[in-house]
Amino acid sequence: MDFTYLESRYDAMKTLVRRLNETYRYASLLGVEDDSRNWSVTGAGVNIGSRGVGVGTGFVARVFDDTGCAEYSFNELSQDRVEPILQEIASRLEQAKAAIPSGIEPLPTPLPADEPCRLKKQTPCLIDPRVLGDQAILDRLGGVRQRGLAIPGILDVSVRAAYRSCRKIFLSRERELDQTLTWMTGAVVAMAARGEEIKDAYIPFSNLGGAEVLEKMDTGVEEACRVALELLDSEPIPPGVYDCVCTPDVTGMIVHEAFGHGVEMDMFVKDRAQAREFVGQYVASPLVTMHDGSAVREAATFFFDDEGTLSSDTVVIDKGILKGGFCDALSAARLGVVPTGNGRRESYERKVYTRMTNTYFEGGTATPEELIAQVKDGLLLEMPTSGMEDPKNWGIQMMVSHARQIKDGKLTGKIYSPIVMTGYVPDLLKSIRGMGRDIALSGSGYCGKGHKEWVKVSDGGPYILAKIRLG
Repeated sequence: MDFTYLESRYDAMKTLVRRLNETYRYASLLGVEDDSRNWSVTGAGVNIGSRGVGVGTGFVARVFDDTGCAEYSFNELSQDRVEPILQEIASRLEQAKAAIPSGIEPLPTPLPADEPCRLKKQTPCLIDPRVLGDQAILDRLGGVRQRGLAIPGILDVSVRAAYRSCRKIFLSRERELDQTLTWMTGAVVAMAARGEEIKDAYIPFSNLGGAEVLEKMDTGVEEACRVALELLDSEPIPPGVYDCVCTPDVTGMIVHEAFGHGVEMDMFVKDRAQAREFVGQYVASPLVTMHDGSAVREAATFFFDDEGTLSSDTVVIDKGILKGGFCDALSAARLGVVPTGNGRRESYERKVYTRMTNTYFEGGTATPEELIAQVKDGLLLEMPTSGMEDPKNWGIQMMVSHARQIKDGKLTGKIYSPIVMTGYVPDLLKSIRGMGRDIALSGSGYCGKGHKEWVKVSDGGPYILAKIRLG
């Protein structure tokens, strides 16, 4: 995908960074150029949109002075605008310093590392959705919907797709980094009816790339319709602790919600995460090794984060032992550790937070059938829907669409819905006694920091066998 706006502003970006570094101990500039589009075909009609989560074209300057760190975002830059921007930054810093109450000392803010680096990369895109065009994409989505509607018992089918392509350029005294990233996602929601009862099933799709994701959706609609029809026969689950086999997407929710948020190290700085007290200790089964970062390629992949730190493969848990977390540059400086490339913004207008990227468990040796065969009386959990974690106390609550009964190592055909998973994070992770050999990740959704600050994430892993409290 071609981006020309940042290219046309590159000289002005270089000038601004040079001038900032003449005044401040450290200065950097991030430029973002965005393109996005979304399509939906539902019973209500056809819709095309051009605004996605966190999308926007603009700039954010970061400077460090003797007081601390400050940022200024703006959406227009030229050589003529450099001097007014410098004056605006200086003026706002003076106002901020004047507003600090007497006797209050600023929090020490060490300067970030700025090792020399030059980089220019882009992610692959086999089928450019912009070249394919709106009508061709809507026709594909409409065809998916019609195949679902042709299945007896299906009340309605909604189909949607979205893509984002963005170019980011990061400049500092020693760094010139340039990346272009493209991902595309899709979803099918099928609704089945029997009398007055209505059930639905949601199947997501994602890839690091372009409209090739539509090929996955062509066959996924049958699965969504099949599950929606099966849920018409579902029953409430008797609450209790069960031996559970989790599909890779449910494993991904456990990785993300049950542990990922708890090792975001800006929470260590604020003393809001219990994980800080357990570094070097067993927090999971020896079967568990957890990663975050660039070791795999999915929708959340990037080559450098929004602070100019190169992405990396961060091993969070190694054979059950918590090795550490992942962090943004400011948190890393305050904790005295190396930043991991997890400083991310919702947009150029928003603050950096420590955020997950591609987060997953490594695979083991078992097949899904071998894991199911180990269960005398338990459940197969499928299709995660939502979740949340309390990093301070390591409590979790997660929702799963449904669970399939397992008796004597075999699926019985009985199905329960809905499912709520609760518990204490280390109890769940330490109970894992089986790990599938193949991993899968999905990047169809976003993650918020609390209730806001949404960024694209991917998560997953293999099938796992664990003991989980359900209700």
